[in-house]
Order: sequence, then structure tokens, then C-alpha cells
Amino acid sequence: MALTPYSELRKGSRIIYNSQPYEIVEASAMFKARGSSVLQARLKNLITGNIIPQTFRGSDSFEEAELSKLKAKFVYSHKDKYVFSESDNSSKRFELSKDQIGDIAKFLKSNQEVEALIFNEEIINISLPVKISLKVSQAPPGTKGDRAQSGNKLVTLETGAEINAPLFIQQDDIIEINTEKSEYVRRIEKK
Repeated sequence: MALTPYSELRKGSRIIYNSQPYEIVEASAMFKARGSSVLQARLKNLITGNIIPQTFRGSDSFEEAELSKLKAKFVYSHKDKYVFSESDNSSKRFELSKDQIGDIAKFLKSNQEVEALIFNEEIINISLPVKISLKVSQAPPGTKGDRAQSGNKLVTLETGAEINAPLFIQQDDIIEINTEKSEYVRRIEKK
């Protein structure tokens, strides 16, 4: 099994740390005295969803987390449990907790395609595409003259998530969202 040196760790890298799979969600190199450097990182445990801070040194190396993927669909949520089914076999279902899924849970809608992440033959989490399309369910009206100005307003999406969008966005518009940054990208379809 090849080891990844700390110098190759980047945001999005998946490693085995303390015998569990982690994804690096933030990473910044810091240079210390006498030319040595460390990597300050925040790691997300892909099984529990917990995020921990960690500092890596030049002597550290890690095993890459071997994850396989499976196409799945979001079925429904109840309390803090999210139920999914395999895309090609709807009777094969699995559930994950809100803590495991994290912030992307707010972008899930029924029958939405996701990728299930598999580690050691067990489904541990899901990932969404970076960009998805959602309908705006509520958007406060803009005031006269707003369109000429640059600015944002808080809109509610069909999933219940709230994001900032430009003032020209209206209820029933279809917009593209960046799921990694929880940000508006563009309007796809006008009401």
C-alpha cells in the first residue's frame, strides 16, 4: 500500500487517520523557523461526520483511503435519519445520520441522484455533485430600482435551504447551486 507524504495533502484528499477514513476539508501550509513547515488541516471523519483540527509535520505520511462509489437515490428523511436506495435496486436501502452527511443534507430532495461512498465494503457516506439545480420556493420581492444595483437577498429553496441570491431571482426560478460552498451559481430557468 503506497503512502502519501504530507507535502501532497490537499483539500479534498482522502486519507486513513487513526484507522478511519478522513477527508481534508481545509489545509494551509505554515512555515516555521529554520525552514521547516507544517500543514494545519481540518479533517472530516467520513464515517461519523466529525471535523477535527490536526497539524501534520514533514515526517508524517498517510495511507490513501480506498473508497469505492455506488449510484444511489435519496428517498426521504425522518428526524435526523436520511434514507437512500441503490439506483438500480430500490429495495436495497441504507440510512445515514445528519451528522454523517453534514451540511449537504440541506440540498437533498426526493429521487435526487447521489454517490454512496463505500469503505471496507460498508456504505459510510454520500457525496453530491458540486453543482445541482433547485427550484426557489420563496423569494422576497425586490424593490423598484433594485435591479440596477448589485446586491443579494435570502431565498428559500425547495429543500428548505436558505442561500443568498441576486435580487433578480424570483419564486419558481430554477437556480444552480455550488454544494461545496453553499452558494448561488446562476439562474437556469426563469419563472
